[in-house]
Parts: sequence; structure tokens; C-alpha cells
Amino acid sequence: MYNANRPDASELPSTARLLKSTGIAVVIASALLVTVVLPADYGVDPTRVGSLLGLTEMGRIKMQLADEAEAEEAGLAAAVSAPAAVAATAPVTIAGTTSAPIGQRSDETVITLAPDQGAEIKLVMEDGARVSFTWSSSGGAVNFDTHADRPGTPYHGYGKGSEQRVEGELVAAFTGSHGWFWRNRTGEPVTITLNTTGDYTEVKRVV
Repeated sequence: MYNANRPDASELPSTARLLKSTGIAVVIASALLVTVVLPADYGVDPTRVGSLLGLTEMGRIKMQLADEAEAEEAGLAAAVSAPAAVAATAPVTIAGTTSAPIGQRSDETVITLAPDQGAEIKLVMEDGARVSFTWSSSGGAVNFDTHADRPGTPYHGYGKGSEQRVEGELVAAFTGSHGWFWRNRTGEPVTITLNTTGDYTEVKRVV
């Protein structure tokens, strides 16, 4: 049987060399943390490198969207416990028509949001139902979260981000409520206009 020769002690890295390599690795990791991870994930940019690379704004949007999700969960809980109060403080204009084929309808929903105000519109849809939609903001990009819920499934995400206009098709992953949550971070009032056409039975404002 062939046995590999053991390396001489002189061939092995010394303790000082190992410590030096470890130190270099720690320095590199710390630099990446400060210049990339913190700006991209948390919007924190102590070195300003993240701003130059466009990472800081991305991180700030991520943090805002996380705040939106928490605020939405709190709003949903409040809506369940006091739906009448939510409706009273959440004015919304919905103009709609029902058209052929049976089950198809079209609606235009208009919401005005003050700075930092959020709103959520949901469509009641059956599993596999399809809705074509377009929404736009009159005053610049707003944060949005497209998602669904049902009893036992408090959140099912379709997509989120920060845009001024989005157009697409929403396909219901299950029977329940499907729609959009918006938050106005522009610093000025904005009006959001949502146009929907497809297979749904109700348009409702949740928050």
C-alpha cells in the first residue's frame, strides 16, 4: 500500500501566517459589510460607497417595504376587529360595470393618499381566476405589495417594489382576496387609479 509522505513542519503554515490570513479575511468581510451589505439590505451607508453604487436607495426601499408589511398586518387585524371603523376612515371611489361573458366585470377604483398613508384594495376571486389590471400614481413612485389572503393563509405574495405605474395580469393562487397595498412615501398627496377587468365578484378596501 502506498502512503503519501507527510509534509515537513517547514512546509506547514506558521501560526503567525494563519493569524495574518485570518486578519485579512476579517478586514475584507468587514469592508464588504460596511460598503455593500449594510447599504443594500438596510439602507445604512456610513462610507457613502453604497450611494455611489446605487445600493443605498435599494436598501431603503427594502426597509420601507418591510415596514409596509408590518403596517398592513396591523391594519388587517384592526379591520377584522372593527370593520365599520376602517370603512368610515377609508373613502374610496369605485365605478364599475359588469360585462359578458358571465362573471367578467370591469371597475375603476380611485384612492387619494396623504403622505405616508397606506391603502389596500382586494378583489374576491376564485382559484385560477384571472384579472387584467393597470394602476398608476399621479405623483411619482409609490411602494406597493401585490398579494393575497384567505382563512388560514394570511399572506401570499405576488410581487412588491416601488413604481409609478404597473400593468399586468393577476392569476388567483387560491380562492380568497387578491390585490394591492400601496404606501405613499413621496411627501405629497397622490391619487392612485386602479383599473381591473376579469373574473372577480367584489372590490373591497381592506385598509
